[in-house]
Amino acid sequence: MNISNNKILITGGASGIGLGLTERFVQEGNTVIVCGRRMNILQAIVEKHPSVIIRQCDVALASERETLYNWISKEHSDLNVLINNAGIQQWMNVTDHDFHPRAKEEITINIEAPVHLSSLFANLASLKTIINTTSALSFVPLTKVPVYCATKAFLHSFTLSLRHLLKVKNIEVIELIPPALNTDLGGKGLHDYSPPVSDFINAIFEQLKDGKDELTFGMSSGIVKAGPDDLKMTFERMNATR
Repeated sequence: MNISNNKILITGGASGIGLGLTERFVQEGNTVIVCGRRMNILQAIVEKHPSVIIRQCDVALASERETLYNWISKEHSDLNVLINNAGIQQWMNVTDHDFHPRAKEEITINIEAPVHLSSLFANLASLKTIINTTSALSFVPLTKVPVYCATKAFLHSFTLSLRHLLKVKNIEVIELIPPALNTDLGGKGLHDYSPPVSDFINAIFEQLKDGKDELTFGMSSGIVKAGPDDLKMTFERMNATR
């Protein structure tokens, strides 16, 4: 993927990893379109980066995903990169009284949305690249976020298939595999101990320049190469009762 002179749509591009991607892609000379649910947060991006194009969209709703695609195909038909980054993380237990509705919300946003958007945008004649944000937890789950881990494992598997299926259309498919980073994913303060997003962004852009299609950093770099025994030990260490 060329890191400059693209027109890029980033879902969930207003905070966390998405915001880091937005700012770096702008810096690298790209036109960036950010979609999100909260207009006040979207407007804050424009105040800081006037070149960013914003679009209010709740990717949890199929109708809004379709409206987003139709708007892009009409107003920005030269879009060539889709980044499926929007996601939520629920800290919960299967015995919680509200487990099912929260799990359903996670599945909708973390699985249904990127699958649907990928199928829609693959039909856009100008599209050259799809980037899916998964997680190191795709490979070894943290049981405090059981559905989140399962959704990311699904998206990892789907991304592998998507890469193969879209070769015929010459659409490159890249997997972004972050470890825990210092964001508000899952709730404020939960990841304060983790590396900053800026370090992650710097690392993955170097990998993009090298033409890699699996972008990793820190813990995720080792996890993606780990064998069954190492994954089992990592699982036991991560989920040990304290």
